[in-house]
Amino acid sequence: SQGCVDHPIVLTEAVCNPLYSRQMMSELLFECYQVPKVSYGVDSLYSFYHSRRQSWPCSGLVISSGYQCTHILPVLEGRLDAKNCKRINLGGCQAAVYLQRLLQLKYPGHFAAITLSRMEEILHEHSYIAEDYTEELQKWRCPEYYENNVHKMQLPFSNKLLGSTVASEEKQEKRQQQLLLLQELNARRREEKLQLDQERLDRLLYVQELLEDGQMDQFHKALVELNMDSAEELQSYINKLSLSVEQTKQKILQSEVNIEVDVVDSKPEVGYRNGFNRALEDVESINEFEPLFAEEQPEVEKPVAAVQPVFNLAEYHQLFLGTERIRAPEIVFQPSLIGEDQAGIAETMQYVLERYSKEQQALLVQNVFLTGGNTMYPGLKARIQKELLEMRPFQSSFQVHLASSPVLDAWYGARDWAVEYTNREEGWITRKDYEEKGGEYLKEHCASNVYVPIRLPKPAPRAAEASAPSRASGTGNPSEQA
Repeated sequence: SQGCVDHPIVLTEAVCNPLYSRQMMSELLFECYQVPKVSYGVDSLYSFYHSRRQSWPCSGLVISSGYQCTHILPVLEGRLDAKNCKRINLGGCQAAVYLQRLLQLKYPGHFAAITLSRMEEILHEHSYIAEDYTEELQKWRCPEYYENNVHKMQLPFSNKLLGSTVASEEKQEKRQQQLLLLQELNARRREEKLQLDQERLDRLLYVQELLEDGQMDQFHKALVELNMDSAEELQSYINKLSLSVEQTKQKILQSEVNIEVDVVDSKPEVGYRNGFNRALEDVESINEFEPLFAEEQPEVEKPVAAVQPVFNLAEYHQLFLGTERIRAPEIVFQPSLIGEDQAGIAETMQYVLERYSKEQQALLVQNVFLTGGNTMYPGLKARIQKELLEMRPFQSSFQVHLASSPVLDAWYGARDWAVEYTNREEGWITRKDYEEKGGEYLKEHCASNVYVPIRLPKPAPRAAEASAPSRASGTGNPSEQA
């Protein structure tokens, strides 16, 4: 419409919404959009109203778990008992962040691909609530159970290998540069090893000279420092080190002679690259470098064939979802998993029920209602039933119901209420009410919060009124009268 919104508005708000927030929203709707009337309600109560409309008013315990938080709302005779509402600051957002942290630690190579939006998708499609969390973890220890229940998620990847279209001359030049770099690294490692072996050999020869000179005390003290027992063991170490030093010197001389190394171009590049990377990682074992420096006769150049990967790149870009499937949604029952000092759903539900009499408790548990997007995990209803079975008295009855559409039932309930109450005054705040009672004013209805008006402090009595009896008697002090 032009210039204003000429129809009523039904708006949802948080449970026990602060008056200041409602005041700002009412001011916006009435002053800016010129709405004729507005009604405020709680989304989870609209959902409860939608599912129990035929038997309204009724009592029940609403468990609403959304994106940011979880609420436990007791409803008695169709009205919210706001004094005993409880909130847990955990929901779908915290579960997605926890799952993202778990998988990024498990797959550091795919850190950037494990995004928050992808984790929310995994939560919706792969996660479930364990009826008994400890027992379920024990099942995952079995390899057969793991293979049958693990879910694999494929990350996007490119199957095109780098350098597959490079000319053979460029490949040959690149290989030679890599081999020269490898030769330099190999020579430097050998020189360092030769220096360390030579220093140790000099130390051992010095100790042997002490034995030959007859300085037995110093000789035995030196043996203790070297962790050796006898002169024969010392001589054995000297022989081994001398042989190692000679071999290292010969290899250094031999590597200086081998100046250029040719690699046959017909070998697959991926196989060569894997061997090169593996050699760089294991630099302690010099023997692995030796085959790369052998002289090879160049062969006739052959046409470059298509590069075949040694391993399946698709399998490398897969996420294996095992215990993460139950660990992420479990935080609403055990907030301590992510370091939160809060009570879970079961403890909070028991705390709320204990604030009522036994008759009211029995009435509430006959209608435990689950709603909200974070209640769509498979197994949540069975978990709530198990928790209630543990906390309720022996042979007592209870019923747990899940919303037919946990995400959309709040909208359907608000629609049903708006259609039913359009021509009634109950629950609607008009512009006259706004101007007379303020923006924080709320008209209660079956799915609304409880209105608690602002209590302003009583004004102090005026000084003139307090001093009136003194003036009447004529005996008051003029300064006190002033």
